[in-house]
Amino acid sequence: MITVVVLSERLDAVLPAAALPALRTATAVYAGEGVPLEFWSSLGVDGLAPAVVEDGAVVITTNASQYPDATVITTPEPLGAALLDAAAVMHRLRSPGGCPWDAEQDHDSLRQYLVEETFELLEAIEDGDRASMREELGDVLLQVLFHARVAAEDPEDPFDIDAVASELVAKLVGRHPHVFEGNDPAVHDATSQQHRWEELKQAEKQRESSVDGVALGQPAVALAAKLVQRTKRAGFPVDLLPEGDDTGTTLFAVTALSKLAGEDPETELRQVCRRFAANVREAEAKARAEGLDSLMAEDWRRFLPS
Repeated sequence: MITVVVLSERLDAVLPAAALPALRTATAVYAGEGVPLEFWSSLGVDGLAPAVVEDGAVVITTNASQYPDATVITTPEPLGAALLDAAAVMHRLRSPGGCPWDAEQDHDSLRQYLVEETFELLEAIEDGDRASMREELGDVLLQVLFHARVAAEDPEDPFDIDAVASELVAKLVGRHPHVFEGNDPAVHDATSQQHRWEELKQAEKQRESSVDGVALGQPAVALAAKLVQRTKRAGFPVDLLPEGDDTGTTLFAVTALSKLAGEDPETELRQVCRRFAANVREAEAKARAEGLDSLMAEDWRRFLPS
């Protein structure tokens, strides 16, 4: 039996650790398809693989298809390797000779898709649909790649996906000193880490207010919850939260109470909405089964699940 070691086309001359035992006991080590001559010495190659390879030999190659009966050891791809492919595809689509529709888009025209894909991902998470989650995460990733590719063409302030990723890495490392610097006495559990994150963010961005940086364009329930969360961390007294009998203030008060109780009011309300929509569909289906096309109030009361 021969052993075939399949090198990654992304990682030059990197052998998988699983191949080392076979290489140490090999009767001969040959270079097969895809292995450049300059890598032979570093891989311990004796020569090109002959037409017939003897038992006990190891063939290092990038293509194992010509050795159907061999023991195959593959080189694991580095984590995130497929992201390079995704970025390359986006680059091709946006470049001359690519997709005309993609070439016409800008940040403003893409905004609706970012919102739509985010809500579709949220729905997949709520449904516990793993296949849809995987697909929708890809669609959200596409929006990030698309916006970064558009940004790379800006004549005054260009940046690309690598700049986006580098800034993210710097942010994650800087806000996790207990992980990357070995110690942070302010962090001892998940709750203290959350507080520390906000402290580091405020210092980093030189914010003057506890509510600086809150996205005011987000849905109102989520916005109210975020404002309550931020002000609570700043020591804002609960009795100073907005009071009143109008609809907006009442909704704010309910949202505040939910957030202060440790709940996520946006999620809670979405769950009620989803249950309500499901009940409406069920009632309408029962009515249709009895030949009713339109429902009166008494019909809704009869068919709506309790």
